[in-house]
Amino acid sequence: MERIETDVLVIGGGSGGLSVAAGAVQMGARVVLLEGHKMGGDCLNYGCVPSKALLAAAAVAHGQGGNAAMGVAPGKNTVSYGKAKDFVASVIGQIAPHDSVARFEGLGVTVIEDYGHFISPTEVQAGERVITARRIVIATGSSPFVPPIPGLSEVPYYTNETIFDLRARPDHLLIIGGGPIGMEMAQAHRRLGSKVTVIEGQQVFAKDDPELAAILVQKLRDEGIEIVEGALAQSVSGTGGDVTVSTSGGEFHGTHLLMAVGRKVNIERLNLEAAGIAFDRSGIKVDAGLRSSNRRVYAIGDVAGGLQFTHVAGYHAGVVIRSMLFGLPAKAKSDHIPWATYTDPELAQVGLTEAQAREKYGARLEVARFDFGGSDRAIATGKTTGLIKVMVVKGRPVGASIVGAGAGELIGIWAMAVANNLKMSAIAAMVLPYPTMGEINKRVAGAYFSPKLFESPFIRRLVGLVQRFIP
Repeated sequence: MERIETDVLVIGGGSGGLSVAAGAVQMGARVVLLEGHKMGGDCLNYGCVPSKALLAAAAVAHGQGGNAAMGVAPGKNTVSYGKAKDFVASVIGQIAPHDSVARFEGLGVTVIEDYGHFISPTEVQAGERVITARRIVIATGSSPFVPPIPGLSEVPYYTNETIFDLRARPDHLLIIGGGPIGMEMAQAHRRLGSKVTVIEGQQVFAKDDPELAAILVQKLRDEGIEIVEGALAQSVSGTGGDVTVSTSGGEFHGTHLLMAVGRKVNIERLNLEAAGIAFDRSGIKVDAGLRSSNRRVYAIGDVAGGLQFTHVAGYHAGVVIRSMLFGLPAKAKSDHIPWATYTDPELAQVGLTEAQAREKYGARLEVARFDFGGSDRAIATGKTTGLIKVMVVKGRPVGASIVGAGAGELIGIWAMAVANNLKMSAIAAMVLPYPTMGEINKRVAGAYFSPKLFESPFIRRLVGLVQRFIP
């Protein structure tokens, strides 16, 4: 048995683990990285990257439908589902070298391509190696959760880990789950020519502002996607090419089935008990500094519970690096973390929704709104479907919700504002190129100040006095 001693051991080669490994080794720490599956993790291979590439291909296909208002006639529909998947694979291939074993070994990281499990509070075994580390970071991520629906194990189905391997376009794709993964795949497949039915036991986009979610849901329905809410899946039957999902709201028939009901944390292989690490179904229990009950062990990203996004894992990496390498106090927060669903239009959120803010702040809350239809750039590009709401308390934004073109990009300024406790006046003071979609952020800040300026008797009296007495 080979024994290795190191300063930092990272378990998991996804976005969070790779960020820790790269940062730590370049600042002088000895680093060992374990990854038993694919470098880059879920995001590169099965999640963020391939889904956005497929959505991009679908957007091009959708554009072939033309736009009569713009004088553009429909083009010849020559969509190839298989070639769209080739494009997805090529995108992954272009990004993969950045996350590769060769790159990280070039940085000085010792990469071991194997799974690891704890054999003591400070030791992890990976194959025929035992690694002893001063600090250990668990970054094993999450994988698709497949609920025990009766009959499901007897029927072929896909998850986000397998749907990108499908080469033949589904005639009718049934999707169980109305969260971001399910809805992005619904629109992508509909635009690539499939009939799509989304089956959701509760409400689609349940974590987002319902007013904004309703705008997006209507747009998706207008494109021909069948969205069924309040229909809990009770059983699944059939064979490949002929699948039936029986729900509390009736039966639905299709040719293919995608399971997109959520995620489960990857902790099964770790033998956490041997290291004295507390955990439950939601993940490893950590404190504000992302330390587990074993003070030498940190957990970051999906496996730490909480928000399950790639950018959260990257943020967590920075928190633990400050603690591990410099001994500085560092705590992770979540109130400034944005997220986005990359449908068309996009749906994005940071901080509190309107309902959450009203519950927390009551009458102190002010909500500023601006419709995308008031944006000159949106009008010029035909992208007027959208709305932004900013929740403001004592002049400072505590949350923002956006649905519309580029919402994932627009939310960034509000993430910065919430993270840095900026005032609405800072947003209003921006000067932006005209015409851009970015002006929407400035316009909603203007909407916040307009009543205070244009409907204030005091302001009117003050202006009157200045005009009378100041030459």
